[in-house]
Amino acid sequence: MVVLDTCAWLWMCSESTKLSRAAREAITREQRHDGLVVSIISAWEIAKLVQKAKLSFSIPCSEWIEGAVRADGVTMHPLTPEICVESTELPGVFHGDPADQLIVATARLLGAPVVTGDRKIRDYAHVATLW
Repeated sequence: MVVLDTCAWLWMCSESTKLSRAAREAITREQRHDGLVVSIISAWEIAKLVQKAKLSFSIPCSEWIEGAVRADGVTMHPLTPEICVESTELPGVFHGDPADQLIVATARLLGAPVVTGDRKIRDYAHVATLW
């Protein structure tokens, strides 16, 4: 099992060439076992990027997300009270992006690495990452 950060999920579904080789291999491996976990916060984060015109699709955002949610191997993980609290109590120093905090908290509670190209997440010593 791996947790995909927002960009990894986005790129898996639309621009796989932006993923590193190791990320593509991990995604392919975990797709076979329904082992791709995506925090529901990633759907919100993508919708916000579209709203702010920092991202666009050739189809409505809701249709893109509907398809991405059904991508092979993907399981959408809900926000739970445990994840919400964990995101505010991450050990050490982690940056202030709430979506990243929730994704990292999800991965930590599931005991799974985060597939991410985000240097801030990769530099955080308290969660395993793949890239």
